[in-house]
Amino acid sequence: MRKTALIASLAATVSLAGVLEAKTIKIGIGHQSMCTDTYTAGIIVKELKLLEKHLPKTGKYKDADYQIKWADYSSGGPITNQMMASKLNIGVMGDYPLIVNGAKFQATKSLRTYYVAGTGYNLKGSGNAVVVPVASKIHKFSELKGKAISVPVGSAAWGMTLKALQDAGIKSSEVTIKNQSPAVGAANIAKGKIDAHADFCPWSELMEFRGTGRKIFDGSEAGIPYLHGVVVRKKLADEYPEVVVAFLKAVIDAGNWVLADPIRAAESLEKWTGIEKEVQYLYFSKGGHLTLEPTIKAKWIEALKFDHGVLAREKQIPPLDLKEWIQDQYIRKAFSEMAMDYDKQVGIIHDPQKAHAGLGPEVWHAKEGIKNYKDLASYLKAVGKFQANAQKLNATYVYDDVTGLKLFGKMAYYVKTKDAYKAFLRKQDAESYAKKVGSVPIDFEKAILASTS
Repeated sequence: MRKTALIASLAATVSLAGVLEAKTIKIGIGHQSMCTDTYTAGIIVKELKLLEKHLPKTGKYKDADYQIKWADYSSGGPITNQMMASKLNIGVMGDYPLIVNGAKFQATKSLRTYYVAGTGYNLKGSGNAVVVPVASKIHKFSELKGKAISVPVGSAAWGMTLKALQDAGIKSSEVTIKNQSPAVGAANIAKGKIDAHADFCPWSELMEFRGTGRKIFDGSEAGIPYLHGVVVRKKLADEYPEVVVAFLKAVIDAGNWVLADPIRAAESLEKWTGIEKEVQYLYFSKGGHLTLEPTIKAKWIEALKFDHGVLAREKQIPPLDLKEWIQDQYIRKAFSEMAMDYDKQVGIIHDPQKAHAGLGPEVWHAKEGIKNYKDLASYLKAVGKFQANAQKLNATYVYDDVTGLKLFGKMAYYVKTKDAYKAFLRKQDAESYAKKVGSVPIDFEKAILASTS
């Protein structure tokens, strides 16, 4: 009898403990307010309180007390460290940091994370880039041999840099890699204290917009998709799978909020992050750098496997069992509960080269907002007229003829053929095309003069 009573008492205690545990659910989220590709699982969810909107409040969650903690970091590495220390259970980061996260957890005896969703991507790999001071004579990545490159070690840009060095045949001993945060690297570029700085979105465009840096290598040249995503600790996913699904619903809502009004999003994000709206618009507008998409595509799995190989060759990263790590059931559940077709969406890939072919250049007029033009000739003439009348322009945007990527108009290289123009991201591409048509590349101001002469 005593034994039966004891068992009953223990069962009641365990049951009560389960109830008490369910009442307080701690959700620690590591995000990056200075990394555009993480915004739909970070700053937007935080500021619009989208997670609170979707958290379960019925059944075993009826009396739950959710304690949400947001922690902001300059790159993905520190987020992984905090997750391993059990201080965070959700992390938002880029491709290479995601891989490091999964591999580090799998290297332990019992700790694990799951890769549960994407946040955004660029099929061509744009977002990462290498920038030099505006006055630098360096125009190609190969010219960095013997130079010093700063980069946030462990970041997506670090992984891109390692691959670019491998592709260029430059040994690690032939360059000096300095570990610098985005803000420190950008400051050193502005002061000319470093030969080059490699960074993730949107730092290269931020330096271009502010007039302190010039891009010499775009991530699209690496030939690997650039993507960001969400990792969660297995413990959270196993104990509270509905919470993970709720978080992913918030990610979907955040993406829809941006797509509904990119200008509003750009202006709001400037207030929340300090990154100028003109830079935000370059990423989030129609035809922008970033495709907001949470599905886990087969192509992303291939890219992550390749990226792991890059790190393994350079830094002896631990093995990563992708099959165990990648778990798409949570994002599938989120899609299902929001009446969305996951299988249809997962098969769609946005290719800038094809999708942006019919898009025309834009001018962000300080008073009149965004203005669209049918071609580069009419755009350049309009800019010339605005300048002649001393009208302020926040920014101008054109598309690279080779990749379809959106660029700041002032940073593009232009080639004129009779009355038509083409714009290019890379100087060498502009030179190659100009040679074919018997022309020469010109910069933004010269293109404006040519269009109005």
